[in-house]
Amino acid sequence: MPPDAALLFAAGFGTRMTPLTDRVPKPLIPVAGKSLFDHALDVVRGAGIGSVVANTHYHADQMAAHLHRRGVTQSFEPEILDTGGGLKAAVPLLRGEAVVTLNTDAVWTGPNPAAAALTAWDGARMDALMVLVPAGSATGHVGMGDFLMDAEGRLTKGPGLVYSGLQIVRSAPFTSIAEDRFSMHKVWDRMIGAGRLFGIIHQGGWCDVGRPDCIALAERLLETDDVRIRD
Repeated sequence: MPPDAALLFAAGFGTRMTPLTDRVPKPLIPVAGKSLFDHALDVVRGAGIGSVVANTHYHADQMAAHLHRRGVTQSFEPEILDTGGGLKAAVPLLRGEAVVTLNTDAVWTGPNPAAAALTAWDGARMDALMVLVPAGSATGHVGMGDFLMDAEGRLTKGPGLVYSGLQIVRSAPFTSIAEDRFSMHKVWDRMIGAGRLFGIIHQGGWCDVGRPDCIALAERLLETDDVRIRD
């Protein structure tokens, strides 16, 4: 059965976005007339995902009000738990053995990446399936890339493809870790060792909106690409 729950990461301080994030959480910063959070929400809901949860911490009151209006369940973190710990804490609110997770600091064009991941998901051989972007077409991103992909789609770490912030991942590897606060990389490293971390490449545009100057880049992408996210 394909995953039918999603976690949107919305708890961080957004330090690279200062001063915009001094009074507003990064997920609520507008891009092309819509908050970054709502851009991400459009992706998961456009893929038909029925249950959506978002973790919160920084400016949690603002996030809680926004989530209520959007019909999204809140997973409040009294302390920042990092990405892996944030997913572990949200597991009781997420149904199914595997979930979609998505960062809320990017915009997309082209085919819906969550829908593409759901189509490609094979739980018999995968513990996680990432959506990746070629480094040369990763708008706003700084760096050489994060992963290498073999002919079967299996991933190892190395410069090449950029992790887009969207994945399908099994929740059990997170609940089995004793710590409450830990990075997603701790789980990914174990999956790589077992040969069960896979990826697909997004067939459209993507912009990392992690800095104030990236807002204009994202809006230009949305303006010049006449096909925004489609199902």
